[in-house]
Amino acid sequence: MREIPGRRRRLRRTEEGARLDAALTCATEWQWPVLPGAGTVPTGPDGGSGILGCACPEPDCAVPGAHPLDPGLLAATTDERMVRWWWAQRPSAPVLLATGGRAPCAVSLPAEAGAAALSVLDALGMRLGPVVATPTRWSLLVAPYTLERLGELLYAKDWVPSSLRFHGEGGYLVLPPSRTGTGQVHWERPPAPPGTAAAGPVFRSRTTGAAPAAPWLPDVEAVLDALVEASTGAPGGGSRLAY
Repeated sequence: MREIPGRRRRLRRTEEGARLDAALTCATEWQWPVLPGAGTVPTGPDGGSGILGCACPEPDCAVPGAHPLDPGLLAATTDERMVRWWWAQRPSAPVLLATGGRAPCAVSLPAEAGAAALSVLDALGMRLGPVVATPTRWSLLVAPYTLERLGELLYAKDWVPSSLRFHGEGGYLVLPPSRTGTGQVHWERPPAPPGTAAAGPVFRSRTTGAAPAAPWLPDVEAVLDALVEASTGAPGGGSRLAY
């Protein structure tokens, strides 16, 4: 069935409103500094290929749309007026979280390995915080840590899966409900206020209800220990978390 143009426009406005709500919730309710990502542009002749490329000048961008461009990462803020202005100018821009400091950090791994890891961690009884899923990588949000502490934790390990990436001070992470060149970003595990289980809608509209309290976040050491255990527990001594 051919999609009706008016319906497509309404859907786009709804998605753009959800991004603004998400950015405002992060910045004003949770005090997580955010900024708009580079965003995407249609590729191919006259933009008719249906494939989205990055709006940055790099033709082979590794993370199309999902990285800072203008403004740069240092501009990330919790100021409501700035956030509203940014998304008024670019309502379809992805929502980027500037990780570290007082904001969450994250541990990410390839999407297929991420799905396997969550199953193993659930079986181990590991309590997880929010989990961001993109078509290529899944990211487990953790409490803020310093690069020095991360270095100490990694040094103490005999082995750490090479597929893991760490998003700490000076890093960033794309948040739902963004859309990037690789596809839609969503919560595999939604944020939940402290003391509650993750369930239900993540971001409530600021015009219809207050956003929940800042989500509970696990400590990076507990998550790293669990991921290493999950990886080394594969049959035959292989890694469950390899690419």
